[in-house]
Amino acid sequence: MRLARVGEVGHERPVVVTADGSLLDLRPITADLDGAFLQHGLASVASAVEAGALPALAADEVAGIRFGVPVTRPGKVVGIGLNYQCYADAVGVPVPTEPVVFLKASSALCGPTDPIRLIPGSTTTDYEVELAVVIGQHLRDASPEQALAGVAGYSLADDLSDRDLQLERGGTWTKGKSADTYCPLGPWFVTPDELGDPQSVALTLDVNGERRQSGTTASMVFGVGDLLAYVSGVMTLEPGDVVITGTPAGVAVASAEPRPYLRDGDLVELDGGILGRHVSSVHAAGKPASRTP
Repeated sequence: MRLARVGEVGHERPVVVTADGSLLDLRPITADLDGAFLQHGLASVASAVEAGALPALAADEVAGIRFGVPVTRPGKVVGIGLNYQCYADAVGVPVPTEPVVFLKASSALCGPTDPIRLIPGSTTTDYEVELAVVIGQHLRDASPEQALAGVAGYSLADDLSDRDLQLERGGTWTKGKSADTYCPLGPWFVTPDELGDPQSVALTLDVNGERRQSGTTASMVFGVGDLLAYVSGVMTLEPGDVVITGTPAGVAVASAEPRPYLRDGDLVELDGGILGRHVSSVHAAGKPASRTP
């Protein structure tokens, strides 16, 4: 199944996205896609769909509807760095012997067609297409098998980073990655039964129609189960948390000068196959912006 939250910011409603693109209203069984529902109610969705208990949104409601972040504000967004051999090679660092873990503010999350608003004065904002994991059960000191069994679903993320804040100016990864709109997520999350193997997802990212990133999760240094197990030994993962799992090569920071960082007016497009697509316009701080169609 594909589950999403649609509607204007602050007024999203939970839906099931069917194979033909119809949206089934989930409000008969839940007010939102929050951690409590992911833990205790997610299993009821399939039976509700089969029973015809979820009304379809009217066609005039669906046309042009905004997809928001597909899970209500997570308690935390956990990031993984340097998790593709090609990425580590491109930036000139060794492949880590254990996962590199950082936190990204949940306030950075936005929908997959919402405008990306640059940090004031930023000239070093970079893009990173990533597989995101939505946690459905409490995970603490889990095995890889237990961790995978605790996944509610998978989504598509853009882990935007201001490299100057991240790497210079007393930078830390969290500081450079946590600005508002610096984590577009969605348009939905796909349940594990529909996705299948999380290590066979193709990911691409284009800027202004130019392919910048192309990779597959098969090339991860640490697979999803191992990552979640490792993180659960460092901190408890709770229902509704999001883990973003690293990015393949092609980012601006590893490119030749002049590095192609994001600028006002750029258009960023991500594709994750079954995970859906992002189309995000980039806007300078303080510049009015409407949602990308």
